[in-house]
Amino acid sequence: MDPNTPIDTSGLYRDITDFAADTPEWTQHVAELWTEGGLLLFGVLFIVAWWRTRHSESRALAVAVLAPLATALAYVGSELFKSLVDEERPCRAVSGAATSLVTCPPVGDWSFPSNHSTIAGAAAVALALAWRGIGWLTLPMAVLMAFSRVFVGVHYPHDVAVGLLLGALVAFLVLRLGERPAGRVVESMRGSSTGVVRWFAGPGRAVPGGHGVPSAADHGYAGQGYGSQPGQAGHEPVGHGGYGGYGGYDPAGHGERPDTRGSADTGYTGYPGYAEQPGHSGRPHQPHQSDYSGYGGYSSHPGRPDESGHPDDRPAGPAS
Repeated sequence: MDPNTPIDTSGLYRDITDFAADTPEWTQHVAELWTEGGLLLFGVLFIVAWWRTRHSESRALAVAVLAPLATALAYVGSELFKSLVDEERPCRAVSGAATSLVTCPPVGDWSFPSNHSTIAGAAAVALALAWRGIGWLTLPMAVLMAFSRVFVGVHYPHDVAVGLLLGALVAFLVLRLGERPAGRVVESMRGSSTGVVRWFAGPGRAVPGGHGVPSAADHGYAGQGYGSQPGQAGHEPVGHGGYGGYGGYDPAGHGERPDTRGSADTGYTGYPGYAEQPGHSGRPHQPHQSDYSGYGGYSSHPGRPDESGHPDDRPAGPAS
C-alpha cells in the first residue's frame, strides 16, 4: 500500500476488483463505458435544466446556470487536494489485486480524491437543487459513477467516497450563496438590448393575459385597485385609487345607495381596498356637483344636509 494513502481501504479494493474480474464480459464493458460516458449524461442534463428554466423566474434560471459552474469549481477543488496528497493509484500500488479493467493512469496522476466522483457528486446535487424531482435520477447516477471507478480498478473506495462528499458540499454552498446575486444578473440580462443575451436568459414566467415576467405595472400599486385588504395589490391601472367602503351612509336613512358620481381625473377617494369603517365613501365627488358633509359625501348628522350640498337635497322652504 502507498504510504501516502490517508485511509487503508486496500482490502475492500481487492474484494471489489476480484468481483469485477468474475463478472460477465458485457458487464465489464458497460462499466468501462459508464465510468467515462456517465459524465456526458450529466452534461446533457445541465443543458436541459437550463432550457426548461428559461421560462421560469429569474432565481430558478440562476440556479440552473450556476449548477455547471459549481461542478467546475468542485473539480478545481479536487485537483487542489490531489496536489497536496500524492497518493499512488491502487492499480499500481496494491499487490495481489486483480488487473484493472482499464489502463492504469500514469505516475503523477494521483488517486486521492477521485475527480470523476467529485464531478458526479457536484453535478447530482446541483441538478437536484436546480430541477425539482430529478434527484431520484442524479443521485444514483453519482453513486454508480463512484462505484465504477473502483470497479474498473483505478481508485480506492475512500477516494470515491471523499470525492462524492467534496463535490456535493461545494455544489450546495455555491448554489446557496450565489442564488440571489445570480438572480439579479439574470433579471438584468432579460432586460438587455442584446438579442443573444435575452435569448440565453429566456423570456421568464408568462403572466396571465400577457407575456414575459410580471412588472410593477401589471400589479398596480399596493393599496390600490380592488384589493380586499389594505395594502393588497389590485387590478386597476396606476392612477386609480382603491374603492372606499360602503359604510359611509347615514344610518338614519340619508341615502341607501352609494354615490356613483365620480371624477376620472382625481381617482377614487377612500382607504385602500374595501374600507370597513363607517363614514368613508367609496366613490369620488365632482367639484361642480353636490357635496355632502361627512366623510362619504352624505350627511353624518341625520336630517342636516351640508350647506354646500345640492339644492335638490336641501329641506324644502315655505311655499311662496
